[in-house]
Amino acid sequence: MKYPNGKPYKKSEEVNKAEKGHRSLLSAANRGMSLEEDINLSNDFYRETGRALINKRPTPINIVKVDYSHGARITDAYFEKQSTTDYNGVYKGRYIDFEAKNTKSTTSFPLSNISEHQIVHLKNVIKHGGIAFFVISFQIQNEVYLLDAKFVIEFYEHGKRKSIPYEVFKESGLLIKQDYSPRLHYLDAVDQLYFK
Repeated sequence: MKYPNGKPYKKSEEVNKAEKGHRSLLSAANRGMSLEEDINLSNDFYRETGRALINKRPTPINIVKVDYSHGARITDAYFEKQSTTDYNGVYKGRYIDFEAKNTKSTTSFPLSNISEHQIVHLKNVIKHGGIAFFVISFQIQNEVYLLDAKFVIEFYEHGKRKSIPYEVFKESGLLIKQDYSPRLHYLDAVDQLYFK
């Protein structure tokens, strides 16, 4: 095949990589995306298809100084108060609230990644009838799990370890399917766990 100028068509490196097949498409795509981006894209998909309304909770900041010389640019700010969890919304008439975390460990999820105020918040969500869970990405394994907040709270408050073993996620959590759209099928896991 030749271009109109007579030069032969030469595949770019990107095209060659793309043609290697779908088997590596997902893992390659995930390498450049963070868990937060994957969840945000999934939430956009869920909102656009009318399945759920779930949003990223903004971090509360207090703006001290703004530089208007080149547009409005925040030059000084501080966190107003501790944030609760990353995401909340409504699904099938129920309030849902969850925290998303990454770990590079292959053996466990460190509880030091969770703040005490997040545990208090999720206990209150459960107390008032909401659905509370964690979405944990094991980056090395390229696996994302949904684990009910009750398991995490139990480990946080009464566990003998400073981490939750990977095996707990495999046994008591739900592996979230990763795909193109939505990126993370976490609502399928929510259905399986809370809407049987």
